[in-house]
Amino acid sequence: MTSQLFNFAPESYLERTARPISAIIFLLPLIIFYEVGTFSINTDVLHQSQIRVVAFVWLQNLLESLGFGGKLAWVAPPFAVVVILMALQITSGKPWRFWFGDVAPMAVECVLLAVPLIVLTLFLNSPAGAEGHVDWHQGGPPPTCSSAQGHWVLASTGQAATETSTRPLLANLVTGIGAGIYEELVFRLILICLLMLLFHDILRLTHSSSIVLSVLISAALFSAYHHVDFFSGQPNVTDPFNFTKFAFRTMAGIYFAALYAIRGFGITAGTHASYNIIAVSITARFFQ
Repeated sequence: MTSQLFNFAPESYLERTARPISAIIFLLPLIIFYEVGTFSINTDVLHQSQIRVVAFVWLQNLLESLGFGGKLAWVAPPFAVVVILMALQITSGKPWRFWFGDVAPMAVECVLLAVPLIVLTLFLNSPAGAEGHVDWHQGGPPPTCSSAQGHWVLASTGQAATETSTRPLLANLVTGIGAGIYEELVFRLILICLLMLLFHDILRLTHSSSIVLSVLISAALFSAYHHVDFFSGQPNVTDPFNFTKFAFRTMAGIYFAALYAIRGFGITAGTHASYNIIAVSITARFFQ
């Protein structure tokens, strides 16, 4: 599965901004913000609860097992993002040019692409949505697509909602931005590529069948990852399984996979981060 399903006109905005080199330059400030924010926010929540994006911790543990121990393990994941994207840029054969004038339009595009997920959240949490919904107007914050180690960035009901609502806004923003980058790296860039390798190259399924299966499986795992610790098999007590939230995150996973296939990694990760920023901001404004 390539980063682009369509051949956009060479040197057009859509073609330029789908390049891996564009993803590196566009996401680098967000990566730095996440790293600096995690280490510099002087709150008990960050230092005692060790809030880290679970996908980030997975990468950290993997790199530690490969010999990147100690302090190097903390900075290795962002370097892994850059290295993977650099490898994709090299193998793609695409031009290395980047127009810094594209940064602002890319940011606006990410915000606009996050709007359908906000609308979907509003629908699922409205009286017309699924049974067992959480009505925003009754005090329930919107679910997000991200998780932190031991805590969720935002939760829909109960104890977890109380815990996250008392956390500083900046701490939630830092975690939400990190989730946008590292969850997309794990569940779209890496997982979909591995699934395509399995279904298309090893099992010899058709290209279309391989894409459909890869997208659906990655989306389901992306959703389940918010409710279950894959390594221990234990449910996440701060975000127990709820069909509405599971369905929303599965649909979000499919949406992000489509974005990745059409617009590349940079726009997809930026859209994920934008959704989390909007969800965190709404919760801080209306539900604290």
